Amino acid sequence: MRLVVCRLLPLLLLLTLWAAPSVAEQGMAIDPATCLGCHGNKFSAKDFAASVHGKNACTSCHVDITDLLKHMKKEIKVQKVQCERCHKKENAEHYTSVHVANGVMCADCHTDIHTHNYWKNDKRKVIAKCIQCHDKEKGFQNSVHGMAVAKGNMDAAACNDCHNLHAIQKVGKEGQHREFHTKVCLKCHSDDKMMARNKLENVQVTSYLESYHGKNYRLGFPDKVAGCADCHTAHAVLPADDPKSSVNPANLVKTCAQCHTKATPLFTKFYAHGEHNDRKKFPILFYTFISMTGLLVGTFSVFWIHTLLWMFRGFVENREKAARLAAGEVHHVIPEAHKQYRRFTRVHIFMHILVITSFLGLSLTGLPLKFSDQHWARVLMNFYGGSANAGMIHRICAGITFIYFVMALTMSIHFLFIRKDIKGNFLQRLFGPDSLCPNLRDISDVVGMLKWFFFRGQKPTFERWTYWEKFDFIAVFWGMFAIGGSGLMLWFPEFFGIFLPGWAFNVATIIHSDEALLATGFIFSVHFFNTHGRPEKFPMDFVIFNGQIAKEEMIEERGDQWKRYEESGITEQFACKRTSGVVYDFLVKGFGFCALFIGLGLLLLMIMAFLGGSH
Repeated sequence: MRLVVCRLLPLLLLLTLWAAPSVAEQGMAIDPATCLGCHGNKFSAKDFAASVHGKNACTSCHVDITDLLKHMKKEIKVQKVQCERCHKKENAEHYTSVHVANGVMCADCHTDIHTHNYWKNDKRKVIAKCIQCHDKEKGFQNSVHGMAVAKGNMDAAACNDCHNLHAIQKVGKEGQHREFHTKVCLKCHSDDKMMARNKLENVQVTSYLESYHGKNYRLGFPDKVAGCADCHTAHAVLPADDPKSSVNPANLVKTCAQCHTKATPLFTKFYAHGEHNDRKKFPILFYTFISMTGLLVGTFSVFWIHTLLWMFRGFVENREKAARLAAGEVHHVIPEAHKQYRRFTRVHIFMHILVITSFLGLSLTGLPLKFSDQHWARVLMNFYGGSANAGMIHRICAGITFIYFVMALTMSIHFLFIRKDIKGNFLQRLFGPDSLCPNLRDISDVVGMLKWFFFRGQKPTFERWTYWEKFDFIAVFWGMFAIGGSGLMLWFPEFFGIFLPGWAFNVATIIHSDEALLATGFIFSVHFFNTHGRPEKFPMDFVIFNGQIAKEEMIEERGDQWKRYEESGITEQFACKRTSGVVYDFLVKGFGFCALFIGLGLLLLMIMAFLGGSH
């Protein structure tokens, strides 16, 4: 009997509609109960009513069915439902996604459209949907994230946390979405409250961002470095003690070799998330950082105080000289006061130009990496055309540095053992007046300057080299071992990883970074003042560009050297003609002032970075 009724019901509906006016003509929606008269065997009225669409009529979605009679006669072809009529936001996101590009539409995921219920932020439902197609990503369900979600932890990452619900973008090792490998991880792992709630550390985020990889990511060039997913994988994220984990010690060579093709077991001893502030876990890094910090603070404290005292005392002395001239006092007249004497040779001048060029190049490309959280750092990196170009420039300048260092060594050996115009044996030359090696005389010079600073004596006159010039020269040798040595390790990590443990690169990073900070800060503040900014020389001393010094200036500053030359009868051996040529002067002075302003500009940016913090 029931079977007969079911078969007769459509016929009865058809006869009724034949005699009655259409619902469209009456301006009414078709009653869902009418629809269920035919489709009741496919859809449950109860389940549909309980779904998120239960308050809608069937024709709210099937808008093309405007005449039930024609529909039953199959004169109206049922079209695909247009979800975008209601779900405009979701549709806009979906149409920019990789799903649309591959023909995956709303109903392909929302197969339960007539019984669909709101997911109430239950990530388990999202995962269940995604694995209907992405069933090959089984690693996720067994990962720390997948298992945590399965246990009901809604803080754990599910598909939508990384890929979104609808705005699903294309990911890969190349292209504009390369940052995805890190960005989505930082979203959760940088959330202090979430990490604390789940008893997890967020040190991984800070340590990554302070690494070479993280700095490049922060500067906007994630395609040039490894991201979180490159080491930990995208889906099969497991703790390091799990044998299947990509970061398990047994698997690290393979993981690192994705980028560092010649990685060795020693290479993998690198502390990927080493924190120099953690003395218990990373004592070597801790004490390296403490030592470098002590060196920085000690050096700057001594020389900045020295600079401030000199600045004030020099200012007072200049005013005293001006007052004496105004009073009509005539200072001691020196015959041929402006006659020029050679202080530096062409080789010295050429070396100094190499020093300036390489140092500015290293500073301009290295400081943006050091202060990668600053806006100006990103501007500079973009100006270079990316971190890869900046790295190339940095290495070229490093090569120039090694060239002038070898020249300095060669000249030092020549000075100590070969030159015929300097008397004495090796030790006498090493500690003699023409040597840049510190000696006992420098102690008396320092004491004399301190007395002058505090108005307790006359300003001392010096020999060929002052104590601050000797410090600059020795700093080159120290810097080459500290900056140059650590730089070579970071330049060729795979080679050094053959015989050095990976944590040596952590140590090298700290030394290279802090020593470079010491060098740039010292040169752009202390050295610039000692050479160009002190009241006696302001705004610039061009002796290093033309190699000449006036007789009056030499007697006033280096009276003991002039006296020695006079006693030896060799003063005229150093006499020379004044360098002439407007073009030469213009180019040399232009180069000097450009270098000076670039250095002062970088110093200002460094100060802003320290005072302003992260941006």
